[in-house]
Amino acid sequence: MKNLLLLLGACVGVTAYAQALPDYVAMVVAGKQVPLAEFEYIAQKNAEVNLSDKQSVEQYVELFKNFKLKVADAEAHGLDQTESFKKELEGYRHQLVDSYLSDKEAERQAAKAVYDRGAHTVEFSHILFRLPEQTVSKDTLPVYEEAMQAYARLKKGETIEAVGKELSEKDKEHVAYEYVRCLRPMQTLKAFEDAAYSLPIGEISMPVRTKLGFHLIQVHSRKPNPGRVHVAHILIAYPKEGSAQDTMAIKKEAEDVYQQLKAGADFGELATRYSADPASAKKQGELPWFGVGEMVEPFEVAAFQLTTPGELSGLVETRFGYHIIKLLERKGRTPFEQEEKSLRRKMGQGEHNFDLYRVFDERMKQEYGYRFYPEAYAEMQALCNDYFPTDKAFYEKAKEMNKTLIHLDGQDFPQSEFAYYIQRAPFSTKTYAGDFMQEVFDLFIRDIVTTSERKNLEQKHPEIPHLMQEYRDGILLFEISNQKVWSKPAAEQKALEDAWIKELNQKYPVEVNWKVLEKLK
Repeated sequence: MKNLLLLLGACVGVTAYAQALPDYVAMVVAGKQVPLAEFEYIAQKNAEVNLSDKQSVEQYVELFKNFKLKVADAEAHGLDQTESFKKELEGYRHQLVDSYLSDKEAERQAAKAVYDRGAHTVEFSHILFRLPEQTVSKDTLPVYEEAMQAYARLKKGETIEAVGKELSEKDKEHVAYEYVRCLRPMQTLKAFEDAAYSLPIGEISMPVRTKLGFHLIQVHSRKPNPGRVHVAHILIAYPKEGSAQDTMAIKKEAEDVYQQLKAGADFGELATRYSADPASAKKQGELPWFGVGEMVEPFEVAAFQLTTPGELSGLVETRFGYHIIKLLERKGRTPFEQEEKSLRRKMGQGEHNFDLYRVFDERMKQEYGYRFYPEAYAEMQALCNDYFPTDKAFYEKAKEMNKTLIHLDGQDFPQSEFAYYIQRAPFSTKTYAGDFMQEVFDLFIRDIVTTSERKNLEQKHPEIPHLMQEYRDGILLFEISNQKVWSKPAAEQKALEDAWIKELNQKYPVEVNWKVLEKLK
């Protein structure tokens, strides 16, 4: 009798609660209100639901109710309290928020520009006039003038090789000359790469400043990127210290191996037996896939000249000895769709990040009313003539400067606040004081607009709480369904599902706000 009275009391309580349901509640399941907005959001994502049709709404209500009952059961079993659940949900939250704090299409286009640049490789020479590790503006002038003197000689007709070797031999500590036969995107500093890919063939660049110093660059050629090759090789290696007679013996041994191959001997067996490259010899001579610029030049040229799988090169001499190369397979460039993810990751981690995020950064600046005060910035930049931005002396002077530097999100930010930011977050790889300050300034602005956007994110994008709720419930649904049904034999699952649904409807109270749901269109 006591239990019956308790049950009747519970029913009366649910009925009274149902009668008092506000219009913003779609239903109450296991004592939890389900907002009407959540119900509508998920219904509208389901193409089979027609909110204008009473029967369709009724069918969907039944499905939605059972879904929420299963989630309630998962919560009753404590599945929402596990560390794995919390970790996965938090990971999704970060991923979801980050997706709103970016412009994916603009990032895709930025990555595509880098990929398209890689359709060609660049052959070039350059002379580097080194700068100290941290350089203030006044210290760059003598180095720049030295670079300009060399530039004048090159413009009069001297070769970059002759001038570069002469200057580097005179002062190896401060000047270097280098010939590079193959440059591909994202292999060097961005300013250098931009110059090398934009220079007309044969022209000498004006001094190009990077964190290393000033470069004079001459492009010798641009060649189509031939893709990648997969080869096996046999190396008959030179001895570490050998005479000309030893070298002739090595060549004769290589020729003997080559004749065996031409006579039909198995390449893999000979590679295992004769090759002095132990890593590939264990794999019958097989090497990893490679592209241009990844192997010593004679080997690479010979490998890319092979066109038919199974084709053999002749003897190919490198500084290591004599190689015999067999083509296994070759292919063109990897499609952009396969490289996009890794390209965006690399760009985001280095100085290319400003190209990657530029469109989003500019949009945020516009949305939050960005105003820049160049005179105030120039005053801080003037400090770079004498101090590096991370120096204590720079901060001691800059912290007393209180002119408005920028205006963002209805707030003025003085010079002193940016000076403090430099001390707190000096994230730049630049070694020239002015470049360093500019890069940190760009990050300073990004931090402000990102903080503002995070604060306003749910107001601007009201679907975010629904997405979080949907994902949260989805995890719990999966876990509880796996325990109750999916881990059991397939032949039993239908009966188990039906019995579970019946049990849930008896176990947890449900009240549907039909007064509101029937008005949905």
